Amino acid sequence: MNAPAASTLISPRPLDLRGRSLHDLRLSVIEACNFRCPYCMPADRVPDDYGFDSATRLSFDEIETLVRGFVQLGVSKLRLTGGEPLLRKGLPRLIERLARIEGIEDIALTTNGSLLAPQARALREAGLGRLTVSLDALDPDRFRQMSGGRGEIATVLAGIEAAQAAGFGSIKLNCVVERGLNEDQVLPLVERFRGTGHVMRFIEYMDVGTCNGWVRERVVPSAELRDRIAGRWPLRPLGANYRGEVASRYAFTDGAGEVGFVSSVSEPFCGDCHRARVSADGRLYTCLFASDGHDLRPTLSQGEAALREHVAALWMRRRDRYSEVRGAMSASRRHVEMFLVGG
Repeated sequence: MNAPAASTLISPRPLDLRGRSLHDLRLSVIEACNFRCPYCMPADRVPDDYGFDSATRLSFDEIETLVRGFVQLGVSKLRLTGGEPLLRKGLPRLIERLARIEGIEDIALTTNGSLLAPQARALREAGLGRLTVSLDALDPDRFRQMSGGRGEIATVLAGIEAAQAAGFGSIKLNCVVERGLNEDQVLPLVERFRGTGHVMRFIEYMDVGTCNGWVRERVVPSAELRDRIAGRWPLRPLGANYRGEVASRYAFTDGAGEVGFVSSVSEPFCGDCHRARVSADGRLYTCLFASDGHDLRPTLSQGEAALREHVAALWMRRRDRYSEVRGAMSASRRHVEMFLVGG
């Protein structure tokens, strides 16, 4: 992909009220999902007839205009999310368009992997650079439970293999760990993917949205998991790949790769958060734990320059640091649902 052209960027780049610039955009292309994971879209709260409406989603033309506007604010990394993004029809065509945008250096996609096998090669050929696959268990019965009775581990593993064959290297595999539910899957997952070149990452169970029944007692702190893994396979700390990387990295001392931990609850990283999120219907959220979004569609219809100015003004009013003040926040405070904005 092309390097950013300086002439297309606002100078100086807008900073929020805590001095944070905008580097990464997480863009949901669809809010629907074929899984019902308990920490995101539990089946008893989000039934199959929930009422998702494809007519409300941004078109490919709108998405391209939106991304071009964000690039002018300094965004160079783009992650496509959902819902389950592989449910969006024609997704490789969209990726091909986005990959041609000057200034976008990295396009990644987060998926549950269930639809990956037949699409992996087309995604790679379209210009998708990196993949993250959600993988909350290795045991077939536990995996089925974690997907709300809708997923099969064999299908996801086949998707990972197909992606590797298509040219995706070092796939990130994300596991949300919830005490009493899937913490016994941590060591089997590490054992399965050590030495494969892929990277297991363990994510603390977070209070994203309002339908996942979050209680702190079900959070397994990353330090506890790290000690458990290191007791079996010794680890040594690694530095971040870039400023603002959300996962702390550890290498296996025997050279069999690395493992990561995302610790939003026990070790907040708000101070280095340079990410914006846009939902499939075009609402901007400046924090994963935000209550409200900003509707970008009216400005988007005026073109990328108008969008750029509007988003810059919104970003410069940003003061989010929810994870740092979680304990002081009202328990009744509503958060946007994870399936609307991705993780």
